Amino acid sequence: MKAFVVHHYGPDGLQPADVPTPTVGPRDVLVDIRAASINPLDKMVRDGEFKQLLKYKPPFVLGHDVAGVITEVGPQVREFKVGDEVYSRPRDLLIGTFAEAIAIDADDVALKPASLSFDEAGAVPLVALAAWQALVDVAAVKTGQKVLVHAGAGGLGSTVIQVAKHLGAHVATTASTKDVEKARSLGADQVIDYTSQDFADLLSDYDVVLDSLGGVNLEKSLTVLKPGGLAISVVGPPDPAFAKQLGQPLLAPVMKVLSRKIRKQAKKLDVRYSFLFMKASGAQLKTLAALYDNGTLRPVLDRSFPFAQTVDAMAHVEQGKANGKIVVTR
Repeated sequence: MKAFVVHHYGPDGLQPADVPTPTVGPRDVLVDIRAASINPLDKMVRDGEFKQLLKYKPPFVLGHDVAGVITEVGPQVREFKVGDEVYSRPRDLLIGTFAEAIAIDADDVALKPASLSFDEAGAVPLVALAAWQALVDVAAVKTGQKVLVHAGAGGLGSTVIQVAKHLGAHVATTASTKDVEKARSLGADQVIDYTSQDFADLLSDYDVVLDSLGGVNLEKSLTVLKPGGLAISVVGPPDPAFAKQLGQPLLAPVMKVLSRKIRKQAKKLDVRYSFLFMKASGAQLKTLAALYDNGTLRPVLDRSFPFAQTVDAMAHVEQGKANGKIVVTR
């Protein structure tokens, strides 16, 4: 089958190739891929940024989001059947959605939201799971709490705004001038134009900040939190809890060193810091599908590329041209 494979780590490492059709394990479903989306994580994995933690060995097929149709089920699978339309973010080390087909553990799969097209459904698994896990599992956001979401017009930020509003939070976000109205339309209560305003001068006493930019932006985010507030970053630095999530507790001291500066800053301000690396979950995707189908959530897409132009789609995202999710379709 046709696929886009990381032959070596680096910006030029992703190339088209012919690879064998995946073998279906006892708990797997084989999915004919109709759509897959581009995520910043794809660039990070392609460039080897996680190679010490996620032991991908080139050549491997890239891609973390998928929507498609089941064409085969393993002998132990009872919850899905051939012909089901599904969506998924396959678990780490078993990714590979930039391809014509993929075998996915059934636990990572859910029926596609009926109201969404394949393009729309292929755009949401990773960002929807990240938003849900950050706000529900990690932060336990409650009605009336204040949440700051950075980059509210982007693929992740636009989803976080909607999930936070669903949970009853007051939501502030940052966006460029051209995206201010878009962020408001997603439900943000306060939109800060970062081209002319500094969020740290305008906001205070927030319960949660979700950061997808890192660096100075993350450090400034700590200052808008109330005592005991929580800053969650999806770009790092990784903290010791991440080593436990990976099942590699011996790496905890390394993570402690990597995150020492930001954790020290957080402690000084009497706030908390947490790194989020989302996990695959078919059960949570089922919950999220219901929210898409009842109109609580909606996908935010920029444009679609044909499957043959997957490398171009990656470049479009890397160049900062995307205003929403970029999808590759078959």
